Amino acid sequence: MISKEQKQSIIAEYGRSEGDTGSPEVQVALLTARINDLTEHFKANPKDHHSR
Repeated sequence: MISKEQKQSIIAEYGRSEGDTGSPEVQVALLTARINDLTEHFKANPKDHHSR
């Protein structure tokens, strides 16, 4: 799970303005971070089929 601080830093880095959470750049960056987090989780827990 992405922490609140990580999410805020991604929004600040990729957002077009302050508090911009709807732009495509922010959405793609947040989804990419979530995918990377899940990839690491599945590497560490190969028998966790429920989360897939």
